[in-house]
Amino acid sequence: MGLLLKNISALLSVYENAPQKLSGAEMKKLPVIENAWLACDNGLIADFGSMDDFPGITDWKNLEVIDCTGKTVMPSFADSHTHIVYAGNRSQEFVDRINGLTYEEIYNRGGGILNSAKKLRGTSENDLFEQALERLKEIISQGTGAVEIKSGYGLNVESELKMLRVIRRLKETNLIPVKATFLGAHAIPEEFKNNKQGYIDLIINEMLPAIEKENLAEFIDIFCEKGYFDEHETKHILEAGKKHGLVPKVHAEQMSHSNGIKAAVECNAISADHLEFCSDDDIALMKKSDIMPTILSGAAFFLNLQLPPARKMIDAGLAVAFASDFNPGSSPSGNMKLMMSLACIQYKLTPEEAINATTINTAYAMNLQNEVGTITNGKLANLIITKPINNYGFLPYAFGSDLIDTIILNGKVWK
Repeated sequence: MGLLLKNISALLSVYENAPQKLSGAEMKKLPVIENAWLACDNGLIADFGSMDDFPGITDWKNLEVIDCTGKTVMPSFADSHTHIVYAGNRSQEFVDRINGLTYEEIYNRGGGILNSAKKLRGTSENDLFEQALERLKEIISQGTGAVEIKSGYGLNVESELKMLRVIRRLKETNLIPVKATFLGAHAIPEEFKNNKQGYIDLIINEMLPAIEKENLAEFIDIFCEKGYFDEHETKHILEAGKKHGLVPKVHAEQMSHSNGIKAAVECNAISADHLEFCSDDDIALMKKSDIMPTILSGAAFFLNLQLPPARKMIDAGLAVAFASDFNPGSSPSGNMKLMMSLACIQYKLTPEEAINATTINTAYAMNLQNEVGTITNGKLANLIITKPINNYGFLPYAFGSDLIDTIILNGKVWK
């Protein structure tokens, strides 16, 4: 059965031929059709236009119709950076930070990523899958229609593969497009604390071949940071990952300036994420590449970090994406509408820029720009129908309100 949305107050991000990404001043442009209709067929966007030119339909029997009077329709959010496969939570560390401990101090006493690794190793694959599936359904209900998920809480061969197999199972639910990222270089596990090179060798010589053999990931990511992996180690591991068919990403410049952006650009990474300590030289470097700078506004907010210079990046002509970093330690939320609001409130993006930063540009950051991110014929019909609102600027303005009326996945109402 097909799906028709009619009397749409505003249909956002409409393109006959969608760009791959939007950069600089382009991010302020948001093509809109007012008083619109949109048709879905076989899970894809089939056609759209103004109600003034609404085509005559002779057969309504195999057509579900939704009246969207007063409502806005937009492409679902694409979340290009999450860690939603994890065991339990780290709420105690939240209290520890309130009581004055820093992220680094918590990590040095066995908390942070190492805490998550300990919990994950003791959790079965089935339990991990059930926990992650609930989080996947949660973010879908909040408007996410495509997601990237990382490993990185296993930190040994068995547990990293276990995480990636869980991500594959999430992908096989066919709810939304899911991309898998191998993040074995997320931290140094306790058993290798005095032998970092031994752990790097384990990643390169055992984890990567096993991942390629089972075809478990599309991307490889690394936490390039003081106390974790330096610039040279980052490049070494990324280049090894490329030999196994993985596209590089980098956690860069989050807690300090560690040349993560430089390493990402030199390895032709698809994205560099976090970027709190991004410098003017880094911006100039990224302008010479096709990389997608990705701001993780939830993590900067939750850890009370200095803000990445997103406004300066856009004004310099760069594309910018905003993703959630949904994880148990530094961003326990995958609500992309909230990330969009933070983009406007804290980073001074316009509503148009924020919508583009959480749809088309995040789709680009996981190689899904030809499948999702805009209203374009032939793309997946993964859509958000809002409650009645007077304009799309109300979406980031009402930062705490649930403004979603209906979620459309693969051209069908998701319940």
